Amino acid sequence: MNWREEEQEVLDGQKEQFKKIAIGVAVGFFVFVLSLTLFNTTQASLLGIIAFLVVLWTNEGLPLAVVSLLPIILFPAFSIIDTKTTALNYSNPIIYLFLGGFLIAIAVEKTNLHTFIAGKMLDIFPNTPSGMIFSLAITSGILSSILSNTTTSLLLMSIALFITQDVKLKLRFALAIAYGASVGGIITPIGTPPNLILLGIMNEKAMEMIPFFQWVWMVAPLAFLMLIVVSSLLSLGLKNYPIKRESKEAHLTKPQKKVLYIIGSLIVLLLLNAPINPFWAGLGLSEAGLLLAAGLVLFMPPFSILDWMDDKAKVPYRIMFLFGAGFSIAKAFGDTGLASEVASYLVAMTELSPIVLLFAIAMLITFTTEITSNTALISIMLPVIYSVAEQTGINTTLFMMVATICASYAFMLPIATPPNAIAMSSGAVDVKSMMKYGLILNLVGVFLIVLIAEFFWKGIL
Repeated sequence: MNWREEEQEVLDGQKEQFKKIAIGVAVGFFVFVLSLTLFNTTQASLLGIIAFLVVLWTNEGLPLAVVSLLPIILFPAFSIIDTKTTALNYSNPIIYLFLGGFLIAIAVEKTNLHTFIAGKMLDIFPNTPSGMIFSLAITSGILSSILSNTTTSLLLMSIALFITQDVKLKLRFALAIAYGASVGGIITPIGTPPNLILLGIMNEKAMEMIPFFQWVWMVAPLAFLMLIVVSSLLSLGLKNYPIKRESKEAHLTKPQKKVLYIIGSLIVLLLLNAPINPFWAGLGLSEAGLLLAAGLVLFMPPFSILDWMDDKAKVPYRIMFLFGAGFSIAKAFGDTGLASEVASYLVAMTELSPIVLLFAIAMLITFTTEITSNTALISIMLPVIYSVAEQTGINTTLFMMVATICASYAFMLPIATPPNAIAMSSGAVDVKSMMKYGLILNLVGVFLIVLIAEFFWKGIL
């Protein structure tokens, strides 16, 4: 290829990139104009910017990290929230939880521990693509009912991606872990933050609390059905051929034993730290601190597994920026009053039949969660739903429970839930594939949640 052809190729690439950015601007402006019919200028601007960001995340008009940093510029420029308020969200404690998890994942890869563990997994589960997808989703779901879905995804992701070199399988394995973690996080009240927020608000409002084991009994059928749906969907189109192992290690090396010791100790600490009331209140330690500490110990003797100069390039900083963008959007939702404004429209819908209203709330929460933090959204929405329920006489606990579960069942975008973002950070998943599978799972999730709420939970709550 001569220099003229190279120059033309660069120009063609720039034209394509400009086209993608222009599409993002056009969609953002359209959403802004449309939103002006319902919201004030600041709120409409926020929705327009979010639409612009989502388009660029999807069509990859700009690198993921670049798009994720744009809120620091755009939010102050459009007088949504100031620079300091926006930038603070990029140092949220949960980001350091991810940093610790990423460091552990790098150590697992560096010592080739993933090969040994993958071999052991294939000895237990069917070594076919479908068998591995089912096993990864179920394992992720079960662990997420005890540990946080974030921690579970981080611990499993580095193992799953090295079972195969097939790009298509890597994508499905990563999504199986992410979606399994989100599905399983609802099984217990401690599995995911929205569950704890619900119990906190119920306690604050002097409502009758849902006992631990009653919660599990109510939610387990839903989680079981969703795990089957997730695994079956991700298994579509895959041939049932054996997965070949890259290598078969008979014994653990000394560095592998060191990493395994750190991971094992971390899991024990996380289990002891989990507050399983009324039997165990937990150690009260910071989960983010525990994971970051485990990651930093890998640089220290006697472990000395990681070297900052060699391994820093492997840390996916772009995903940390992505989380910062998600937290910034959540903050902007609250500060501009947009979340409360959206929730207020529920009052106008209370004339609908209870099951239609239930479906409407489920759809609203599920798809709104895609563009903002589920923790922030549910913190805002639950008090509003409680107020609406009190005014209209609908089943308060039932509607709050549906909203809480839906906040965890968002599968379309990386910023929707931490497991989604972790799947993106693996490098095996692209936004288009996540949206394709996620849209189907969002709709199936809403349908199953409303169905189970109407015909099972209603008789209990």
